[in-house]
Amino acid sequence: MAPPTPRSPGVLYWAPRLSLGALAIAFLIHLNHPASSFSLFSPNTIRNSGSAITAKTYCYTSVLTSAGSSREADCFSVSPDGRFTKVFHSAEDVLIVGDNDYFDEDGGNNMVVETKAGHVIPGIWDGHGHLVQYGEFLHSVDLFGASSVETAMLESDPALKGKYIMLDRVDVHCTWVSQAILDLIPAESLPEEVPGGEIIREPGLGVFCDNAMDIVTSLWPKPDAERKKTFLKTAMKELHKVGLVGMNDAGVTPTDLKVYDEASRNEDWWTLRVYAMIECGERNVFCPLEANSVRTQHEDGMLTIRSVKLFADGALGSWGSAMIDPYSDKPSTRGSLLVNGSTLESLARSWSNAGYQVNIHAIGDLANRYAIDALEAALKDACNLSDGKTLKDCQQASHRFRIEHSQIIHPTDQARIRDLGIIPSIQPTHATSDMAYAELRLGPERTATEAYRMRSLIHELGVQPVLGSDFPVEPPNPFEGMYAAVTRKNPHTGKGADGGDKGWYTDEALGLEEALAGFTKGVAGGMFTEGKTGVIEEGAFADWVVLDEPLEVLAARDNGEGLRKIKVRETWVGGRKVYDREEKVAKKVVSNGEEGVREGL
Repeated sequence: MAPPTPRSPGVLYWAPRLSLGALAIAFLIHLNHPASSFSLFSPNTIRNSGSAITAKTYCYTSVLTSAGSSREADCFSVSPDGRFTKVFHSAEDVLIVGDNDYFDEDGGNNMVVETKAGHVIPGIWDGHGHLVQYGEFLHSVDLFGASSVETAMLESDPALKGKYIMLDRVDVHCTWVSQAILDLIPAESLPEEVPGGEIIREPGLGVFCDNAMDIVTSLWPKPDAERKKTFLKTAMKELHKVGLVGMNDAGVTPTDLKVYDEASRNEDWWTLRVYAMIECGERNVFCPLEANSVRTQHEDGMLTIRSVKLFADGALGSWGSAMIDPYSDKPSTRGSLLVNGSTLESLARSWSNAGYQVNIHAIGDLANRYAIDALEAALKDACNLSDGKTLKDCQQASHRFRIEHSQIIHPTDQARIRDLGIIPSIQPTHATSDMAYAELRLGPERTATEAYRMRSLIHELGVQPVLGSDFPVEPPNPFEGMYAAVTRKNPHTGKGADGGDKGWYTDEALGLEEALAGFTKGVAGGMFTEGKTGVIEEGAFADWVVLDEPLEVLAARDNGEGLRKIKVRETWVGGRKVYDREEKVAKKVVSNGEEGVREGL
């Protein structure tokens, strides 16, 4: 829908400015044809400490400034350093002469306006992903859906017989290796038991889980810095296609973070905002020297390193999540802790005292209990409560400790999360991917009262969760994540746990605004960037996403199915267009000696 026609400011007002008025009228006419760009002579000029700098104004069919906002806008201005300087509605503000935002040194209103079709929402963030691993995944063989050993390991192919092959489980908590790799490991060197891990021996050797994976990964050839830059570049391009402007990278070694820092400062292809969590070269240790060597916060917001990642347990699918009570479908085990509770507490306190935000991976209810214990101890160390404030006040103001996944939490510990203000970082698609077996693992009572909480976090505990995907464990598309959160159905099939149309435990479903908030304002709260990311308002980083129709219209289409099928039109980061669905590049193709032209995105 085209913007409303602006009101006339009056003839006497415009008499001395006839030429400017003519141009303004032309601009207003153009607002009703927003599919092309339009300029008024020279760029906007705004005053900054007494000097003039240029800015640019963009107008779209509609602009949603933040999740749940009722503010009406269809235009915004962006400064050269990539921030929003003005957000407004063309019918109200565009012809107001005298606003200093639009005066050049000579007092003239020389505006550049680009009007475009489309509906804008704030730039979307993924609250938990793995950037290098996603890039590596995109350069690897994807065997998701393979149904047999022969298909997966490809041992029947003579060309691959005897090759070194390593396949990661989808949750990356187990790895499966070929016989050629097993031959590199002396059988007598394999321990009977691995603390915090497992070597699967029946029906035969080949699968290593959690801490036992170190035995295999020590043999894995490591990509060098240039190869990792290729992974990063590929990953960023793909993430922009689904509307992501930034992500929380949940566990990056100091070695890789040096690659990040160098690339983010010097490479034009670094177009994704990254909030990275340090993971020491050896998991679950305190490595302050290495961490301090890479700690940084770029002024342009493209890279921030101020947090750490610790690990409490493994994954539910491989019975690796640490549970208070045994698994319902495997009573012989309660999963495994990757580190004991006292060590986890010591690590949390050490990292917090060193000035880092502490984020702990915890899936099972025992792991979540130990994670809360550790974070509470760290808060008690760090917070001075003599001023009458609570641990929750201190946590929200200064620390923002997080539990990554927060997947299965005992009701007693859910109340502790509320009382301490700990931030749950959850992935809605984990619920819809796990729903086929989660109740078998947990039983109906634990599933109903502990597992995959979303709505109750907000409405009962008063906690704003961070939402993400955990890519490449799950696809990174945030609209699929929103669909999973709103419908509690599989975003790939549109079906529930039983293959029907009913969602899974829908009393934990979110509303659309809550889901969008989780991928925008929720992530901002989890990384100390409220008012800077996830919103379109003055002073925020100029990040936005363009859709073909308003989000709520797309989400309502076909009984909600339109949400999971959204295709992004454009993605912008810092006022720079980083993805355009319609932008095609003609490539010359030579086939059988004949030249032709092929269009590729």
